[in-house]
Amino acid sequence: MWKLMCVTLALLICVKGDSLMLNPRIVGGNDATEGSWPWMVGLNYDTGEHFCGGSLITNKWVLTAAHCVKGEDKSKLLVHLGKRTKEPDNHNQHAIVRTIKDIIPHPSFDAAKKDNDIALLHLSSTVDFTDHIKTVSLAAEKSVFATKTKSWTTGWGYIGENVPLLPTGILQVVEVDVLDNLKCVTACISTVTDNMICAGSKDEHKGPWKGDSGGPLMSKQCSKWVQSGVTSWAEECAKPKKPAVYARVSKYQKWITDNVGDLVEFVLFPTQCPTASHG
Repeated sequence: MWKLMCVTLALLICVKGDSLMLNPRIVGGNDATEGSWPWMVGLNYDTGEHFCGGSLITNKWVLTAAHCVKGEDKSKLLVHLGKRTKEPDNHNQHAIVRTIKDIIPHPSFDAAKKDNDIALLHLSSTVDFTDHIKTVSLAAEKSVFATKTKSWTTGWGYIGENVPLLPTGILQVVEVDVLDNLKCVTACISTVTDNMICAGSKDEHKGPWKGDSGGPLMSKQCSKWVQSGVTSWAEECAKPKKPAVYARVSKYQKWITDNVGDLVEFVLFPTQCPTASHG
């Protein structure tokens, strides 16, 4: 019965604007420590409802999934930064809110194929960087995330079958491994293209689900976090050997730069870390 419920929920279609996506959420995660993911962004409707995530890439631009925002009325959306719990309240003393000046989905976004599922949000005003609000570096063109590359994804989405994170719930983080696209194709019902990157767990229920779309997939290089993916879609409740699929950030360096300018830090992954000298 549990398995049937899980598969049934996984196949529910989430309508965002004029796009159709399979719902993603964080399953099998842990509470994030205060200020540990300072680029993490929560997207809410002006009614207070959380619906997607994102990442801060400059002091005025946010990266998210196209299916989250395409067709939405920007005047009814709010961007929350610097928060730890799902909704800004007295427990989020470092949180700030911004409205959106412009929504820029990728021009080749294909809702049916879930391809090029990436978008930019131009904030109405700049944000000041603090210990709790910072930008994340993005994977540069020609970056390679090999099979089993350790990665992490974050979000305020569902934490169990029909179990949404409470409004006071803390940001969830889960560790997953990159899976080769060819193997990912055999594990997924939908098509996996070169514009996507897959990550999941071989043995455990781990990964994003409902409410986590648009959030970052990240790997650490030396002392720097590098965003490799944007949470796009998933199947079968983050089950073992059922990876989630993300927009591959390195494929979009030119598009992002054309829209944002040279303010975004792109990092080639992997790069050999400098060796400490001993004198």
